[in-house]
Amino acid sequence: LVFFRDDEDTFKILIATDIHLGYMEKDPVRGNDTFVTFNEILEQAQKNEVDFILLGGDLFHDNKPSRKTVHSCLESLRRHCMGDRPVQFEILSDQAVNFQYSKFPMVNYQDPNLNISIPVFSIHGNHDDPTGADALCALDILSCAGLLNHFGRSASVEKIDISPILLRKGRTKIALYGLGSIPDERLYRMFLNKKVTMLRPKEDEDSWFNLFVIHQNRSKHGATNYIPEQFLDDFINLVVWGHEHECKIDPFPNEQQRFYVSQPGSSVVTALSPGEAVKKHIGLLRVRGKKMNMQKIALETVRTFHMENVVLADHPDLFNPDNPKVTQAIQAFCMEKVELMLDSAERERLLNPRQPEKPLIRLRVDYTGGFEPFSVHRFSQKYMDRVANPKDIIHFFRHREQKEKNDSDINFGKLVGRPASEGMTLRVEDLVKQYFQTAEKKVQLSLLTERGMGEAVQEFVDKEEKDAIEELVKFQLEKTQRFLKERRTEAEEEKIDEEVRKFRESRKKNTEEEDEEVREAITRARAHRSEDAVLVTASSDEEMDTSVKGTGDSDDSLPATLTKGRGRARGRARGARGQSSTARGSSRRGRGSTNQGSATSSRTYKPVSVPSKNMSIMDGRPLIYPLP
Repeated sequence: LVFFRDDEDTFKILIATDIHLGYMEKDPVRGNDTFVTFNEILEQAQKNEVDFILLGGDLFHDNKPSRKTVHSCLESLRRHCMGDRPVQFEILSDQAVNFQYSKFPMVNYQDPNLNISIPVFSIHGNHDDPTGADALCALDILSCAGLLNHFGRSASVEKIDISPILLRKGRTKIALYGLGSIPDERLYRMFLNKKVTMLRPKEDEDSWFNLFVIHQNRSKHGATNYIPEQFLDDFINLVVWGHEHECKIDPFPNEQQRFYVSQPGSSVVTALSPGEAVKKHIGLLRVRGKKMNMQKIALETVRTFHMENVVLADHPDLFNPDNPKVTQAIQAFCMEKVELMLDSAERERLLNPRQPEKPLIRLRVDYTGGFEPFSVHRFSQKYMDRVANPKDIIHFFRHREQKEKNDSDINFGKLVGRPASEGMTLRVEDLVKQYFQTAEKKVQLSLLTERGMGEAVQEFVDKEEKDAIEELVKFQLEKTQRFLKERRTEAEEEKIDEEVRKFRESRKKNTEEEDEEVREAITRARAHRSEDAVLVTASSDEEMDTSVKGTGDSDDSLPATLTKGRGRARGRARGARGQSSTARGSSRRGRGSTNQGSATSSRTYKPVSVPSKNMSIMDGRPLIYPLP
């Protein structure tokens, strides 16, 4: 880490992660927090005249952000990232490879129809990852609009080849690697099986500054539910780690791998936990040659968050559980603690007028030792006009003594009862798996595996794939029936049950095959949803046509599903032009086919198999610009 001046050989990169645009956007107090801070981040990019902005995932909080959120994001990017200031660096790699999933596979500032002054490069996170029948995400909308460069996406779940974006400014060259969010357990297994390859430039590979941005669990949440730093290649110089919200932006050396790790953290408080109480920063990274410097920039518009823990048993002189008035004494003590935190927050705000007026306050009270909690709702009423989170000020919890117990003693009710805001790391699929593993025999799964069912439920909950579970059951039933037919199993219940059990156990051991089953079921669910959407659209068009024509169409010629909805659409169809829905549909499809064809023919890329970790990105593909 060194300090040096800005010159024609120095890259200046603004680094931020986990902005979570749209978080609590309907809250009357906190609704605009993410948009205000995002504007501050872009203002810092303009003020420091950076070469580009690098985002580490979770730009959006929701997989399907609202119109307000998308509109605010577009407005901010257009206001701050478009202009006449020339971009001072060039791209040397094949952009058709770097942006192969984009409809416009080139960096936005080289598009002659756009006037970009600050390019933005971003990977997707777990909140805004691609989903749906077309596997699109909100970043693809920004990319199509020319305001952001979405990279680091991988469609394969069997093998990942990470091809870098090669950048050059003067004599400094950066190889920018990116990997969008992938389920941690799957990626862990792929790293373990050496299925993840980072391609390197063939010429002068040691002269590049290798920068890698990733969005995964860094802290260990389970045996394989994280990515150890030791999995990453040792030729990397700096890793920008997204997804973790605690700000640890100062580059920290990994002595074993000999690279540095920077964890910028989130720019908004999304959980009332200790890690979120750390001061929020973004980073201004300077790179010249193989040397770097990270300058911390404190965010001024972030809502201040103060948190404190209280253990009642540590104050025997103040609280006696046998005292009938002990609850009133505890409440008075908590009020005093909250007032002290409010005073501290007010002093902090006086030093920073850009900070929101109402702070976030959290008092965690451990009432172990025979104490009883008081009414949190009544307590919060006193702070409605002074705190941004009045309903969440107090959190009572009881410290449970560690007891030796077997895995079979897991209480499913207690697991789901724990508040997510207190750092519960169990996911929906984990809960499903634990439930079935500890359930009574009569409700055990006999056809599906716990893991497959857990992932299907996760898709149902997180991605709103409403047919995921049903399609998984159908798919597995078909597969089991084929298996039984191939084995020519006798039609006896006991023998069939035994063959099904053996087949299920073999699938549980083959995790890759099980992953393939879940993916196939999800694909079916997405296709089923798309068919429903087309049917609804066709129904709507047909309803409008029949209401305009009025005569000449017989109800018998319409499908039953369309006939059923005619009455509801008549009112909406008034004033529609007499153009037939068939003509409109065919015209629309024709235009889509033409565009797709031209886009495909203009530039194609065939993936190259990678025999080893040191394969060159340049093999078989010339540079856009010759290396010096």
